[in-house]
Amino acid sequence: MANKKIDLISLYYNNYSLWSMLKAKNLSPQKLAAFTALILSVAAAIGTLLIDPNIKTVAIAFVVTFLVAYYLYLYTLQNFIYRKIKLIYKFIYQTKATKREDFFNKNILPLKTIEEVSEDVEKWASQKKEELDNLRRNEAFRKEFLMNLSHELKTPIFAVQGYIHTLLDGAMEDPTVNKMFLKNATKNIDRLCGLLDDLDEISKLESGEMTINTEIFVIQDLVRDVFDTLSLKAKQKEIKFSIKKGCEAPVQVLADKEKVRQVLINLIDNSIKYGKQQGSTVASIYNLDGKTLLVEISDDGIGMQEEHLPRVFERFYRTDKARSRDIGGTGLGLAIVKHIIEAHGQTINVRSKPDVGSTFGFTLETVRE
Repeated sequence: MANKKIDLISLYYNNYSLWSMLKAKNLSPQKLAAFTALILSVAAAIGTLLIDPNIKTVAIAFVVTFLVAYYLYLYTLQNFIYRKIKLIYKFIYQTKATKREDFFNKNILPLKTIEEVSEDVEKWASQKKEELDNLRRNEAFRKEFLMNLSHELKTPIFAVQGYIHTLLDGAMEDPTVNKMFLKNATKNIDRLCGLLDDLDEISKLESGEMTINTEIFVIQDLVRDVFDTLSLKAKQKEIKFSIKKGCEAPVQVLADKEKVRQVLINLIDNSIKYGKQQGSTVASIYNLDGKTLLVEISDDGIGMQEEHLPRVFERFYRTDKARSRDIGGTGLGLAIVKHIIEAHGQTINVRSKPDVGSTFGFTLETVRE
């Protein structure tokens, strides 16, 4: 009787430790089958012991039950459950099994727990959801881009069409209007050519066809050069150009000079377009960490609402479409600026407030003297 109590206590502790092991993660099918067979064989041994206390009979019952349960459970697990899991993996990766995948299915996959398989499936589902979200965003962007492109192309084309038809319908014989109509038609053709040039430049920047030819130059000298280039345009609105006090000391940068010139022309030209009469445009240059330089172009013009700031660098995005088209431009300037700066491996940002003004800042690589 005492021996039976000892056996029951040992079985209790064995089962307790067995339960602890079953709760552990990363169990292989072999271990899981062994644990299950052990539970069944212990139960069979106890049942046999109650019927026939012969130790030999109990041992035979234990061994036979263990072996049958082990191989039956292992066969069921590997040939049913893991077959289903293999199908899931094939569906996830959508490929016909290669030798490498066959090795994975036969040797690595069976070592994975159901929890690990579940994590893999959840990770795959998360990736697919992210891909779908990106596709939806890209599709929305594509539709908006095509709609804006169509509108931007129609405006000058319809204008030229109208002027030419008017001339053909008899206005050509009227010297008071024919020259004016031809000038207006030419202006719209120039706008259309500018739009196509900008689109071509963006395509080259995005595809990586346009190379960046870096050289060392003084950024303040380039800013002053652009100020001189746009001085006549600024004079029409009596806008003053200046470099911020304390930023006049020459700083050398390593960049594509002509591309940076294009960036500065675009930003300073915008500061004139959207600047107020008798306003000012100020260039600031800050050394950030000895390796990077921040160039800022600030104006005191009409500014922008905060909700527009994340999208100002998108192609054809305009904060006020009617007003922007009256002022001029293709709507691609800031998109080109962003691509040029990013092609240098640098960043660009904007700060703005209505009726206070806007500040566009971009970074460049400095050169240590």
